[in-house]
Amino acid sequence: MTNVLEALQGDFKLFLQALWGQLDLPSPTRAQYAIADYLQHGPKRLQIQAFRGVGKSWITGAFVLWTLFNNPEKKIMIISASKERADNMSIFLQKLIIETPWLEHLRPKSDDSRWSRISFDVNCSPHQAPSVKSVGITGQLTGSRADLMILDDIEVPGNSMTELMREKLLQLCTEAESILTPKEDSRIMYLGTPQTVFTVYRKLAERSYKPFVWPARYPRKVSQYEGLLAPQLVADMDTTAEPWGVTDPDRFGENDLIEREASMGRSNFMLQFMLDTSLSDAEKFPLKMADLVVTSVNPSTCPDSIIWCSDPKNVIKDAPTVGLPGDYFYSPMQLQGEWHPYSETICSVDPSGRGTDETAAAYISQRNGFLYLHEMRAYRDGYSDNTLLDILRGCKKYGVTKLVVETNFGDGIVGELFKKHLQQTKQGIDVEEVRANVRKEDRIIDALEPILNQHRLVVDRSVIDWDYTSNKDEAPEKRLLYMLFYQMSRMCREKGAVKHDDRLDALAQGVKYFTDAFGISAQEEVNQRKRLEWEDLLISSIEDPQGSANHLIFGFNKEQRQAARGHSGSIQTWI
Repeated sequence: MTNVLEALQGDFKLFLQALWGQLDLPSPTRAQYAIADYLQHGPKRLQIQAFRGVGKSWITGAFVLWTLFNNPEKKIMIISASKERADNMSIFLQKLIIETPWLEHLRPKSDDSRWSRISFDVNCSPHQAPSVKSVGITGQLTGSRADLMILDDIEVPGNSMTELMREKLLQLCTEAESILTPKEDSRIMYLGTPQTVFTVYRKLAERSYKPFVWPARYPRKVSQYEGLLAPQLVADMDTTAEPWGVTDPDRFGENDLIEREASMGRSNFMLQFMLDTSLSDAEKFPLKMADLVVTSVNPSTCPDSIIWCSDPKNVIKDAPTVGLPGDYFYSPMQLQGEWHPYSETICSVDPSGRGTDETAAAYISQRNGFLYLHEMRAYRDGYSDNTLLDILRGCKKYGVTKLVVETNFGDGIVGELFKKHLQQTKQGIDVEEVRANVRKEDRIIDALEPILNQHRLVVDRSVIDWDYTSNKDEAPEKRLLYMLFYQMSRMCREKGAVKHDDRLDALAQGVKYFTDAFGISAQEEVNQRKRLEWEDLLISSIEDPQGSANHLIFGFNKEQRQAARGHSGSIQTWI
């Protein structure tokens, strides 16, 4: 028996196999053995990225017990995204200590020992710190000390949705360094599966936390993993392994992975099963948040011109950003000229049926070649009367003169329903139906990229706040998919680039309607207005010199001078 215990102490893989037998589980798979080997022999600071469902947390729980099995004096801290998850790991370990015969020497001998889901002691010397402590990543970390720190799935959709959230999460991760005891054998371990392409695990790799990456399939491009693939997989690929073959068939077979990819979508599968966080294709996303001009948009008037600037002082720091890392919203540097009414205001509607898609409406105005997005509205009840009437209420609010409705859905029935409600509500709005005959991704990018590159799209700040807080009842990972600015930042020319694009499609459709207006130069419009002002002053001074002088003293503009003279300003011909 002594030889068996010594063998279990010397090799974590044997310990794992024995513990799996105690739990009536099948023998560990090849991937699980590889993870166990890295946990035992890996560096002081490491991270393990393995496909979803491989059992990382269970293996690491076993490693905690093996660490205490070798040295009951060790102090271990388990940190998870939520306190509940960390506590579940603690309860799991307590149950194993109680029910596993060859771990009975770890059971505390005194009733005075700590034994709760928050923290517990094993049979060790009295110490201020418990043997095992569980805590959430946002919990009370300061003041604790540990010889082994395990951060298990600290990145979840709810805390990594935006760039600011990821920065905050990384800041919390740095607390681990101050908690770790300064011993030769002290270690920090991160376990997790990336939740976004811009996962915090990439940043940790830059901070000397060496990753061990085990995807569910052999990758087609090894270079995307930057030399971080598990050495066992690299050896396989140098010999007989075929690209896209299954790496651990005992855990997930070929058919199972095909079904999961079909149900999850390719992008999620590449993240959670292939652990592919490559940024090599980041440039394929042409629509940048930084190219927008974000300010308060007046419902009825706007300045002659708006000057965009990417100075860091213009970053809107309190705006929730769901774009790519480093992509922020900017306020304008300057509003130039006089304020006048918009040339035209439209409402662009992208209808949909009931279900997961949304009916989206964008209220857009144009003047001097600048477009102004007043508001976005989105509905889940298709094209019901309540939805259409609410869209028309928005039209009345912003003085809309034209409804632009896509007819691909419903073969024009939505346009006819709008016409019926316009008659009932006595609104004089023209309905223009448009039909899309270009692939959606190409159509959206072709419409939006030019205006964004020229910084001609001005967005009301309230649109950003509304977009971020919409769909509150959805799960965090689904909320993102419905957000306008998430759709915009992830749009590329690949088919199915984003799962939901209703809000972005409505915006692009409205921008496309105004394409002809972009030939208008804002400065040329100002110059033309000044020429007309001067011509009107000359006419006024010829017709009524005294009145013209009075008008100048009172500061009348062209329209006020024409009204005072009682005509539109055309030169009268007398016979």
